[in-house]
Amino acid sequence: MPEIVSTILQIVLIGIALSMDAFAVSVTQGLIFSDLNKKKGLFIALTYAIFQALFPLIGFFIIELISTIVGSAAGEQAGKIMSVVVTYVSFALLIFIGAKMIIEAIISYRKTEEEKEIKKFSVKEVLVMGVATAIDALAIGVTLHSGISSITSIWLHVSIIMCCTFIICLLGIVLAHQIHKLLKGKYEITGIIGGTILILLAIWVIVSHYTGL
Repeated sequence: MPEIVSTILQIVLIGIALSMDAFAVSVTQGLIFSDLNKKKGLFIALTYAIFQALFPLIGFFIIELISTIVGSAAGEQAGKIMSVVVTYVSFALLIFIGAKMIIEAIISYRKTEEEKEIKKFSVKEVLVMGVATAIDALAIGVTLHSGISSITSIWLHVSIIMCCTFIICLLGIVLAHQIHKLLKGKYEITGIIGGTILILLAIWVIVSHYTGL
């Protein structure tokens, strides 16, 4: 297999692995937003794709800057610290948002039909979740800094990661649409499912950090 094909295949696999959390949240938001349409679905997928590409890029250039100014040893140490910090920040954000979603769904379930508020699409919520799911990708940028031979290569990595995430998030939204049909507008159930997905994702962030999965 030519080296370029092998490299692209490896990056695609990285992109797929990175996009799994964005996929899970795409399913979640596809379930909870009652007024989701094609345009809004594309916005969600594109937002997550951009964030999943942006954060590894930020991580890469932070370590590049530290290594250039202070030295490679300092850059390596900063990378280790950053990896731990972003893991726990991501964990905390996902736990908080997931728990909040479940509590809101339970409260809504106890209300009468007249009191219930159907959850509408929110750009702010999509952006917040974009950050929450992508922040741990800063650590990928740190890893890439020590694993690739040139700055040019990082642009290839993030471009492919963005494309993979966009496609996979679209699939997540389509899947959520089908699940939503089966639930027949039972928004409280979708909120509980969505919140549970986020909490499980938070646990996975910690597990994957310490096991390398």
